[in-house]
Amino acid sequence: AAEGPMPQTRFVTRKALALGHQPIVAINKIDRQDAEPMRVHDEVLSLFLDLDATEAQLDCPFLYTISRQGVATADLAVPGTSLDPLFQTILDTVPPPSGDPAAPFQMLISTLDFSSFLGRIAIGKIERGQIRVGDQVALLPLGEPGLVSESEGIDRARVTKLFTFDGLNRVEVQEAGAGEIVALAGFEGIEIGKTLAAIETPERLEGIAVEEPTISVDFIVNNSPFAGREGKFVTSRQLRDRLFKELERNVALRVEPTDSPDTHAVSGRGELHLGILMETMRREGYEFQVSRPRVILHEGPAGERLEPYEELTIDVPEEYMGVVMEKLGPRRTEMIEMRNPGQGMVRLTFKIPARGLFGYRSEFLTDTRGTGIMNHRFLAYGPWAGPMAGRKRGVLVADRETPVVGFALNNLQERAQLFVSPGEQVYEGMIVGENSRPGDMDVNVGKEKKLTNMRTTASDENIQLETPRDITLEYALEYIEEDELIEVTPENIRLRKRQLLAHERKKAQRAANRVADAS
Repeated sequence: AAEGPMPQTRFVTRKALALGHQPIVAINKIDRQDAEPMRVHDEVLSLFLDLDATEAQLDCPFLYTISRQGVATADLAVPGTSLDPLFQTILDTVPPPSGDPAAPFQMLISTLDFSSFLGRIAIGKIERGQIRVGDQVALLPLGEPGLVSESEGIDRARVTKLFTFDGLNRVEVQEAGAGEIVALAGFEGIEIGKTLAAIETPERLEGIAVEEPTISVDFIVNNSPFAGREGKFVTSRQLRDRLFKELERNVALRVEPTDSPDTHAVSGRGELHLGILMETMRREGYEFQVSRPRVILHEGPAGERLEPYEELTIDVPEEYMGVVMEKLGPRRTEMIEMRNPGQGMVRLTFKIPARGLFGYRSEFLTDTRGTGIMNHRFLAYGPWAGPMAGRKRGVLVADRETPVVGFALNNLQERAQLFVSPGEQVYEGMIVGENSRPGDMDVNVGKEKKLTNMRTTASDENIQLETPRDITLEYALEYIEEDELIEVTPENIRLRKRQLLAHERKKAQRAANRVADAS
C-alpha cells in the first residue's frame, strides 16, 4: 500500500494477463503510516493498461489487507475482521477447470523435475481427458497449435509413474483427470512447452516461450595452489557432469564447451540465476573457479551489435538521490521516471545496459547507507551503449604463499580495505584487499616484526585490526574484473588474478595495452 507495484510484480502480471487469467488484487500493509491504498489502486490499473489488459481483466475485484493481522476488506471504510472476504472472492472469481474428462488426453508440459531413479519428470495441468499408469501417450514436438503428422516426429512412451500434488508433497496415484496438476515419469526428450497427447489424436497445444539467457560466465576447473584441499569434486569430468545434469531441470540454463577442456561457458537469466547454481554446487562439495559475468550480444538486422537492457527501479531517501544519479550516469543509464510519493522517499526508474549493473549493488548499498531498495528486470535488446568504466580502485595482491600475519595487516589497513584475517593461508596472485587508489599493488601479508635483543615483549605495541570485508559469492561476482577469477570451494570464496605470477600479469597487461592502442 506504500511502494505500489514493483518490477517483479510487473513481470509476473504480464505473463498472467497474457494467458487470459482474471486478476484479484490484494493491496497489503494498509496499516502502515505511509500507506496510500487509493494511489496504489490507480497505479495497479495503470499497470494493467500498460500490459494490454482486456476490459474484463480491468474490471477486477480489489481487496485491502493486513496480512500479519489476518484481515481483509473490500471497502476501506469497513475494517476487516478475517480473511473470509479474500477467500470468498477467490471462490467467486476463479473458474473451475474447464477440460472435458471424456475427451482424448492432452497436457502441456509447464515445468520439469529430475530424479536419479525416474529420470526426467514432466509437470503440468491436464487440459482434457484421463491418464493412467501404463497408458501409452504421444510426445509432440514444439510448433504451432493443431494436429501433428507423423512426418513431424512423434515420440511414444508409456507412463511409468503418476503423481498429483497435496500442498508441496507429491502423492502417487494410478489415474488422474482433466484440471488436475500432475507429474508424469517415463519419457525421454521432454521439454517445457511440449505437449503430451493421446496417440489417436496428437493435437498440439500452444507452447510456453522460455526466456533466452542474457548473462554468461566461465566455469573453470580450480588450478590454484590450494586446489583439491577443500572440495570433494574437483576434476574436469566431475564439473562437466554436474553442469549437464543441471540442464535436466534448469531449462533457462545453457552449457557450452570452449576451446579449453577445463572451461565451460554457462549462460543464464542473470547474476542471481547463475549465483544460485554456484552456491548449490559449492554446498554439494564442488570446487571450481568462475570468471567475471559478461553479457550475451545479439546481431541486429543491419549487422549492428545489440546488448540486453534492464529496467532499474530504485527506492531511496531523498538525501541520497543525488549520489545515486551521479554514480549511474557513467553506466549509460537513461531516466524513465522520477516520482516523489512523499514520506522522504523517491522512486527512480532507469533504462540501463545489463553490464552497467555489474558491481553496482554493493556500491549502491554503501552510498545509501543500506537504506535504498534496488530491483531490476529484463527489458529488451538494444543498441550497444559503448565502453563503460570498470572498478575505480585497484586491489592488493599477495606476492607469495604465506600465512597472514597481523603485523603486516596493521601496516596495510591504513591505505586499503582488507579481505583476509591473521592466520589465513594465502598464495601468490591471491587478492587480499582493495587499494584506496587506482592500480594494483603487490604486498607481503606474511611480513613479521623483526626481533632484536634490545627490545622486550613489554614494549610491543597493541595491534588493532579492522574487521575484514566479508566476501560473498554475490559480492564477488559484482566485484571482479576481466583479469580476475573467483575461487569457489565448500569452505571459502577467494578472489585471485588469472595470472598468478607478477611478471606474467605485467606481460598480459602490456599485450592488452597494445591491442587497445591498435583499436
